[in-house]
Amino acid sequence: MHAIYSYGGQPTARAALILSALLFQRPGNIRQMEWGWIDFDKSVLTIPSRDMKLRIHQKINGRPHLVPLAPQAISALKELHPLTGEGRFVFPSLITTQRPISDNTVNLASRRMGIGKDEMTAHGFRATARTMPAERIPGISDDVIEAQLAHTKSGPKGSAYDRIE
Repeated sequence: MHAIYSYGGQPTARAALILSALLFQRPGNIRQMEWGWIDFDKSVLTIPSRDMKLRIHQKINGRPHLVPLAPQAISALKELHPLTGEGRFVFPSLITTQRPISDNTVNLASRRMGIGKDEMTAHGFRATARTMPAERIPGISDDVIEAQLAHTKSGPKGSAYDRIE
């Protein structure tokens, strides 16, 4: 997190790194995040079901995924808002504001900080999010962790991301 907060590249890439680490959402949901999904008053990000990794029926009839926003996430978003808040995307492309940043932006920023792909990827924050709470928060329910990751139960421990040994 120290390396991320001191990242000197594009402000959008820095904010995308911060939010990847804090929100544990799929990289596509981070990079395609829209300002209209954010409620600063309630400190919540609402990802519409149509934008989640779901089956077609669930995308059409499903519930949105609610992501609580910690004060650090709110701060990162408010810092970025003067730069991109007039557009649709929180992280617009540098080429056109009609598209979000590329799917490699966060990973390339990590490489520029000297973090190798064997150490961390944008998607790797999700594995960290699955493993660390289970290891460090006594009594936390697997269901709570899986809900934050927008997962349904699967497998013996509930997730392919579980790295507990």
